Amino acid sequence: MSDARFEDGAERPLRLAAQDGEDLKILSALVQDAVFPVTEMAWDAKRRRFALLINRFRWEDRARAEAAGDFERVRAVLLINDVQAVASNGIDRDDRDLILSLLAIEFHGTEDGAGHVHLILAGDGEIRLAVECLDVVLSDVTQPYRAPSRKAPKHPEVE
Repeated sequence: MSDARFEDGAERPLRLAAQDGEDLKILSALVQDAVFPVTEMAWDAKRRRFALLINRFRWEDRARAEAAGDFERVRAVLLINDVQAVASNGIDRDDRDLILSLLAIEFHGTEDGAGHVHLILAGDGEIRLAVECLDVVLSDVTQPYRAPSRKAPKHPEVE
């Protein structure tokens, strides 16, 4: 038996969960460069859930896409459970036309498993979620579609 490979999920919708820091690194890589309107995030305080409906770049399909010149995105739900409080910085929640770009997800935990999930956004924005424990789920909810830019996102090299 061999370990699963990144490419094994290329043709199927993703549904992955993160319950520790190592799991979260994988989800963070998969949602890097996801974009979403400010109107597509919601916190249900009663159910203690925070959700984002994102347009995720399909990093898991990059090798095929580069060869074909046909990059794809897919709509996905990023769900964070056991949320006790939500705060944001650098985001104008009143600008209903604002499009945000998700760069990374980080978890800063305490010894008891509680902590903060940080959704790091382009332009120095951030959403910070106080959580009782780390419980994050990423689920693709549509078929992939051609990325409007027809390019892979690029980031400046850090030296």
